[in-house]
Amino acid sequence: MTKLILAHSLIAVLAYGPPLGLAQSQRPAASSQAPTTTQSAPQQQDQQSGQPGFAISTTVPLVNVDVVVTDNDGNYLNGLKKENFRLIEDGAPQTITNFGTTDAPITVVLLVEFSQLGYGWFLYNAVNWADVFLHQLKPNDWVALESFNMRSNVEVDFTHNPREVEQGLISLYFPPFHESNVFDALIDVTDRLQDVKGKKAVLVLASGIDTFSRLTLDKTLAKLKQTDVTVYCVGVAEQMFVRTINNGGLTYLQAQNQLKTFAEMTGGRTWFPRFDGEIPGIMADVAGSLRNEYSLGYISSNSNHDGKYRKLKVEVVADDGGPLTVLDQKGKKRKFQVYARQGYTAPTNNVN
Repeated sequence: MTKLILAHSLIAVLAYGPPLGLAQSQRPAASSQAPTTTQSAPQQQDQQSGQPGFAISTTVPLVNVDVVVTDNDGNYLNGLKKENFRLIEDGAPQTITNFGTTDAPITVVLLVEFSQLGYGWFLYNAVNWADVFLHQLKPNDWVALESFNMRSNVEVDFTHNPREVEQGLISLYFPPFHESNVFDALIDVTDRLQDVKGKKAVLVLASGIDTFSRLTLDKTLAKLKQTDVTVYCVGVAEQMFVRTINNGGLTYLQAQNQLKTFAEMTGGRTWFPRFDGEIPGIMADVAGSLRNEYSLGYISSNSNHDGKYRKLKVEVVADDGGPLTVLDQKGKKRKFQVYARQGYTAPTNNVN
C-alpha cells in the first residue's frame, strides 16, 4: 500500500508515458453447464419407409438469477428458504426449481479507470481502493485486473494470488490518454466473462464519465441485457466534484446515473464515497454481496425462443406467501432491499 501511495503522488508532476499493448485474457476453467432439456421427433416411421430421418432439437435453458437481500443498514438477511422467494417474469409467476446458498469461490475482474481525467486524482483513488479490495479475497477466489482509457488492457490475467494484481496496480501510474471509454471497456470485460460459470462479477472503479467510446450508452445497455455478470461500481470522482461550485454539473450527474444503471440492470450495487474512511466498509460490502447470494434457477413458462428481453422481478415473502416481516434484536420492524438483475434475453431457436 505504501508503494501505491508513493507512486501515485508523482502523477501531477511527471510526464505521461507510452501507451500499453492489449493483452489477451485467459479465463478460469468453466464448471458444469446449466441443465438443459432436449426433445427429439420420432424417426422410426421415416426409417421404415426409406425416407431420410430428421430431428428437431430444442434446448430449454435454466435461467439463473443471483439475489442479495439486505436490510436498510446493509446487514445481509441470511437463512431465507426457497419458499421465501417469488420470481416473476414479464408479470407471470415462475416456479423456482433450483435453489442454493453455497459459499462458492468468486470470479471478479477489477476494471480500473487509467486516464488523465481528474488530474490524476481519479486514478489515485481507483488504484488504491482496488488494493483495499484485494484483502477481501479468499485463497480459492479468482481475480483479474483490467485497465481502460482510450482502449482496455488486461494487466493481470485470472489468478489466485492477489499479490500479482497488486503489482499490476503499482504499474498504473503514467496514463497515456485523456480519454475514458468506460462503455467499451465494460462490454469488453463482460464479453470475456460470458462463458465463465459460477459467481462472477466486475468491480468498476471509475468516474463514470465516457469520452470517446465506440459504443453508445443505448448499445451498452442493450448488451448488458444479455449478460449474467453482476456489475458493482465505486465512483472515484465524488471527492473532487463535491468540492466544486456546481458539484460537477450535468456531466458528473450523467456519469453517476450511468454507473447506477449498470449496477441496477445486473443486480449489483453502487457507491460514491466522499472520504477514504468509507473504503474498507465498501469493499467489505462488495465481497459480502458476492458471498451472501441466493442462487435461484427456473425454466421459463414462456417457451418461445424469440431472442426478446424479458423483465424479471424478485420478491421476498413469508413461508405462506404473505408479506415477510423482519425484526431487529429489539423487536422493531426492518425494511429490506432485494438486489437482482432486472431481466435477461431469451434464446433464439436452434433447428438441427
